[in-house]
Amino acid sequence: MDQSFAIQEILPQDENYCCKHAVQCLVYVDNVTESRLLGLVERTKEHALFVFTHRRMAITGEDVTLYDIFPISNDFGQVIKCMLHDIYIGADTRVRLNFQDGELEVRLPFGSHSRLFLSEVNRAWSVKREGWDELKREGRDDLVRQSSHTASNKATMLAMPQFGLRDNLVRCELLKNEDIYTYLENFSFFLGTYNVNGQTPKEGLRPWLGSTSTPPDMYCVGFQELDLSKEAFFFNDTPKETEWMKAVSEGLHPDAKYALVKLVRLVGIMLLFYVRNEHAKHISEMEAETVGTGIMGRMGNKGAVAIRFRFHNSDICVVNSHLAAHIEEYERRNQDYKDICSRLLFRQHDPALAPLAIMKHDVVLWLGDLNYRLSDLDVDNVKDLIAKKDFETLHSYDQLKRQIDEKAVFVGFVEGEIGFLPTYKYDTGSDQWDTSEKCRVPAWCDRILWRGKNVRQLLYQSHMDLKTSDHKPVSSLLEIGIKLVNEESYKKTFEEIVRSLDKMENECIPSLTLSRRELQFKDVKFMQHQAETLTLFNDGQVPCQFEFIQKLDQPTYCKPWLTANPAKGGNMDIDLEVFVNRSTATELNAGRQQIEDILVLHLERGKDYFLSVTGNYLPSCFGSSIQTLCQLRDPIQEMPLETIRELTSSGDETRSVIIDKPLDIPKEIWQMVDHLYRNALKQGELFQQPGLRSEFVEIRDCLDTGMPDSLPGSNHSVAEALLLFLDALPEPVVPFSLYQQCLECCSNTSHAVFLHPQVVSLLPRCHKNVFNYIAAFLRELLKHSTHNNLDVNILATIFAALLLRSPTKQDLAEKRKTQEFFQHFLVQDLS
Repeated sequence: MDQSFAIQEILPQDENYCCKHAVQCLVYVDNVTESRLLGLVERTKEHALFVFTHRRMAITGEDVTLYDIFPISNDFGQVIKCMLHDIYIGADTRVRLNFQDGELEVRLPFGSHSRLFLSEVNRAWSVKREGWDELKREGRDDLVRQSSHTASNKATMLAMPQFGLRDNLVRCELLKNEDIYTYLENFSFFLGTYNVNGQTPKEGLRPWLGSTSTPPDMYCVGFQELDLSKEAFFFNDTPKETEWMKAVSEGLHPDAKYALVKLVRLVGIMLLFYVRNEHAKHISEMEAETVGTGIMGRMGNKGAVAIRFRFHNSDICVVNSHLAAHIEEYERRNQDYKDICSRLLFRQHDPALAPLAIMKHDVVLWLGDLNYRLSDLDVDNVKDLIAKKDFETLHSYDQLKRQIDEKAVFVGFVEGEIGFLPTYKYDTGSDQWDTSEKCRVPAWCDRILWRGKNVRQLLYQSHMDLKTSDHKPVSSLLEIGIKLVNEESYKKTFEEIVRSLDKMENECIPSLTLSRRELQFKDVKFMQHQAETLTLFNDGQVPCQFEFIQKLDQPTYCKPWLTANPAKGGNMDIDLEVFVNRSTATELNAGRQQIEDILVLHLERGKDYFLSVTGNYLPSCFGSSIQTLCQLRDPIQEMPLETIRELTSSGDETRSVIIDKPLDIPKEIWQMVDHLYRNALKQGELFQQPGLRSEFVEIRDCLDTGMPDSLPGSNHSVAEALLLFLDALPEPVVPFSLYQQCLECCSNTSHAVFLHPQVVSLLPRCHKNVFNYIAAFLRELLKHSTHNNLDVNILATIFAALLLRSPTKQDLAEKRKTQEFFQHFLVQDLS
C-alpha cells in the first residue's frame, strides 16, 4: 500500500511540503528490529528522508508519528548507490544513515515498490549534485536496463548512445532470434496450494513443503481462505498473513537457504514466492497484481493473486486463484477464470508499453482452490471408487477435466495424472470424510496446472499428514527448462541486427497502408464490448513503429469510452474497442457526447494517419438520473432521443414535465426490487455471489426496452444488476450536497435517532422515495436472515458505498461513518 497520503496529512500545509513517495522498511535500534515508514519529502526543491513510526495499517495522519529527518545532501550519493545496487540484483538492502545524534540502520525489502521509491530518491539527489551523471551511468541506468536483460554486458550495449530511439526495434529483433543465442538449463519449481479454511497454523508444514528428496530451486506457495472474518473481507487486513508466512519459512526444505522475493495477498488468497539465495540475482522485472471476481467483479472473497518475473531470459507467471464454490456453479467458475485472464494485467517498466496479460509469458503456472467438483455421482458411488483407488474412472466425472476437454477453460494448459485421494472435504483435524449434515461429495478442488514448453512434472501429490483444514494441501514438483544466454552468440547476433538496421535506414523510410480509415460501431450498449480490427500493412522495407498521439488541447489520444490495443508498438493488428461504463454513460445518455472521435496514428520517422470513429449509442436506464427516470413511464429506448436530451440537459426548475404526475420511484428500480422481494427473500449469499454476465445483458435489455412480468436470469444476476444500477447513477441516492451532513450525524451519537431521519427528509422527493424503498426492502431481507445468512453489517457495507458516495476520495474513517449512518435505517422495526 502506498502510504504517502498518510504522511502528507501531517506535513505543514502552508509551507509547500509534499510527500513524493513512501515505503515501509525495517530499522535496527538497540539490537531490536522495528517497522518504520520512510518518506521522501520535498519543500521548494529541497529533499529529505522523513522517518516515521506507524501503526499496523498507516491509513491517515493519525497513524504516523515523525521519528527523524535526514536531509539529502551532497554526501548522500554513496548511500543511494549502495541501495540501488542491492535492490536491483534481487536482494533486500541494508544501509546505515548517519545524523547528528547517532545513526540508523535501514533494510528495504526486495521488490518493485522499493525500486520505485529508490528511483524517486535517486532523482531527488540528481538535482542536488552536479556530478550525478557518472553515478547514473554506473548505478541506476545500467541496473534498470539489466532488469530487462539477463546479462550485464547486454545492458552496456543497449545503453550505447548511437542506438538511441532504436532500442525497441533492436529488442524486437533480438526476441525473434533468441534461439540463436540462448540455451536451456533445467531448474526445479515446487508449487503448493492449500485452502486453510480460516485456521491458524497448528502443525509444521515440513511434510508438505519439504517433501522432495532434494531442495527445489524455487517455491511458489498459495493459500486460500486465509482469513474468513468480516474484517478481512472488508478491510483486507489480517494477522494470519504473518502467521502463515512464518510457518512456510520454517517448513521449507532444510538443505538450502531461501529468500522471500514476493508476497501478494487479496483478502484470504495469498501467494508466497521463495528462491534459493544463489538464484536471486537472476530474478528481474518482478511485478504482482490482484483481481477480485466476487460480487460486482470487485470483492476479493473470490479471485486471484499473481506474480510475474524474468528468470535469466525466461518470462514466468504464477497465478493463485480461488474460484466460485458449489457443485452446480461450474459456469460461474468458468467465468471467474476468463475474468482473471482478461483483467489481470501486469504493468511494464516502460509505461508506454501495453500491460502484459497472463498468457504473454513463456511459462504460466496456475494453482489454487479451483472448486471444480465431481458430477453425476452420489456420495456413496464416489466413496466406493475411492476405496477401490479407481482414480481413472473417478476422474472422468471431474468437472474441470470435462470443461478442459470442451475447451471452455484452461485451453493449452496441462495437468499431471491424478493418483491421490480427493482433497476435499474432510472433518477438520482428521482424515475422515465430511460427516456434517451437508455430507459433501469428495472432490479434487485443489489443483495445479501449467502452460508452456520445456516443462516436465516430477511429482503431483496430496499430503494427508496435515489435518489443520477441511482441505488437504497439494504439491507439484516441476522441472522447467529456462533460457540462459550465451554471451558470445548474443553479442554477434546483436551486432548483426544493428548493421542490418543501419542498412535499411539508409535505404528507405517506413511506410504503412491501412486496411480502413473509417470505423463504425452500431448500437453501442451500456457495459457491452464492441471491437473492430484495424490492420496495418507494412509496404516499406523497414520495421514500423506507430503510436496514437494526442490532438491539440486534448489530454489523451482518444475519448474515454474508446481504447486502442495496442496504442503503441510494431503490431500489424490493432483492436479498437468501445466500452461504455458508469463514468461515460451519463454524458452519452444525455446526448452531450456522441460515439464520435478522430484518432491520429503517428508513424515514427514517418507521416500521420487520421482515423474516423463513429457510431450510435442506445440510451440506457443505467447511467441515467433518478429524476429523469421518474419522468419516463415508457422504457427509455422507446422515448425519442430529443425528449431524453431535454430532460437531462437543463436543471430541475426549467425542465419540462413529460408526464402529468412523475413516478414515485424509477420503474426500473421497482422492477428489480420487486423481483427480488417475490423470489429471493430466502436466497443464500444474495448481494455477495455474482451473477452471470450473459444474464445481466438480458436484464439490462429488458429494463431498457420493455417491462416483462418477470425479469430473466438468476436471483444473483438481478441482485448484481441492482447494485450496478445504483453504482452508475450520476448523482447518488443521497446527493453529494448532503453527504457531509450524513457524516456529521454519525459524530453526534446522542441525537442520532432524530438527526438521521431529518437528513433523509431533505432529499429530493424521488431520491427520498428510493432511499426509503431500498431500506424497507433490505429490512425485509433481514427478517429472513436464518435462511439467507445476511446481517446488518454486510448489507450496510455493500449499500452504503452505493447510496452515499463521496464527491471526493473517501478515506477509511468516512467509509465507516457512511456504514453507521445507513445501519440506522436497517435496524428499524426488526424486532
